[in-house]
Amino acid sequence: MTGGEAIELALPSPPGPLRLRLHPAGTDLVSDRLRATRLWEPFETRLCLALVGPGAVCVDVGANLGYFTVLAAARVGPGGHVYAFEPDADNYALLSANVSLNGLTDRCTLSSLALSDRAGEGFLYRSGDNLGDHQVYPGDGERPAVPIQLARGDAVLGATVDAIDFLKVDTQGSEAAVLAGLLPLLARQPRPPAILVELTPFSLALAGSTGRALVEALATLALPFWIVDHVAGRLAATDAEALATWCDNVAATAGDRGFMNILVGHAPAL
Repeated sequence: MTGGEAIELALPSPPGPLRLRLHPAGTDLVSDRLRATRLWEPFETRLCLALVGPGAVCVDVGANLGYFTVLAAARVGPGGHVYAFEPDADNYALLSANVSLNGLTDRCTLSSLALSDRAGEGFLYRSGDNLGDHQVYPGDGERPAVPIQLARGDAVLGATVDAIDFLKVDTQGSEAAVLAGLLPLLARQPRPPAILVELTPFSLALAGSTGRALVEALATLALPFWIVDHVAGRLAATDAEALATWCDNVAATAGDRGFMNILVGHAPAL
């Protein structure tokens, strides 16, 4: 899948103009929103642009069609680099096409590996109605499964990357496993990272972890925590225990699929 006609994103310049090819209409939430508004998660977009500068090293885990990959690659310039991971074959094809479309191939390394806390064989359980909602665990419904390769992030990146400046993790519930595989690298790097991660207790539980476990693992980096308030367009300061308690409360409420994006690291000027 390489998408149809490209749309131009509604971005400030720099880094615009940038273009993306999209999934067919009605098959992917991100593509449908981009088709309608030419932006995905406007405040998170501002946050990414503020956190990523020339020469930065960025990692996009769960890259989908490459929205944040392309944004970051445009910002890092020729002296920076973006490593993007997307295990679904159709999404990976779009990711590759979009990086090429924007002339960013030389500053991106793309991989079809699924980052995890272990290396080996695994399965991607594909959503039937949202191509951005595939997951690496069976979940609570019937989904067709395709084989994929799992890898630890510290093993894949450790030999070539001494520090990650910006890390985005959005993997539909497997965020705890992804971070477990990256934390050894993050903990020893010479400068602090900025980590944007989706926190969804319901999905984390289906994947065999908990929201509390993810928050407590991130807390070992001894960095500030922020709630990404996309409605108010601001970062709200919080702490690990407050977030872990919120996760416990959501997990204890039947049917509660509440989620939030959080930033771990020092807040940028916005």
